[in-house]
Amino acid sequence: MLTQYFTVKKRGSVEINIQKSRFIGYVKRVETEENAQKFIQEIKKKHHDATHNCSAYMIGEHDQIQKANDDGEPSGTAGIPMLEVLKKQGLKDTAVVVTRYFGGIKLGAGGLIRAYGNTTSQAIQATGIVRRQLMQGFSITVDYALLGKLENVLRHSKHILKSINYLERVEFIVYVNMEEKIDFSDWIIDLTNDQAAIEEMDLAYIEIDVSSTKEK
Repeated sequence: MLTQYFTVKKRGSVEINIQKSRFIGYVKRVETEENAQKFIQEIKKKHHDATHNCSAYMIGEHDQIQKANDDGEPSGTAGIPMLEVLKKQGLKDTAVVVTRYFGGIKLGAGGLIRAYGNTTSQAIQATGIVRRQLMQGFSITVDYALLGKLENVLRHSKHILKSINYLERVEFIVYVNMEEKIDFSDWIIDLTNDQAAIEEMDLAYIEIDVSSTKEK
């Protein structure tokens, strides 16, 4: 499993006008090729009257599945530039469809490449990017007397406080970077004077909003 990777949030879209042509970019997170194809067909059905519905997607831990479709545009001027944006931004499990309504002015090969690439980039920006970080889950159970102190410290820490369960005792569900899990346990023991019950949970991908894939 990858320790981290970047992908888009669930779904988004954007519309821009270039030389009187309407370009509508749709982006969706997909984890299988079947889901990618369903998404593409959904957009094609929605815009059945469009001049073109071009598409690209990249799926898999190692980007094993990569597809691009020009849908009638000159070869290499639509799908490939869209796919190149996904590659350049390092996005996994992502599909994009760019719908074009021709406005009467031909853009030429270079203009089409820029238009489809730019629409894809703007659609990704509108959708938003997340870093999916593989983290170690912990269940920390303490008496209610420690609730305020522990919640305050955890919320101001670099760890992810996922939830608080108010049971007979109070349970904190926290996710921690895997390389820090031993230090984290020791920290909680010291913080609570060894009054906490600490249990490791499953590893899980936690999503963290980022402005770009350049963020670490």
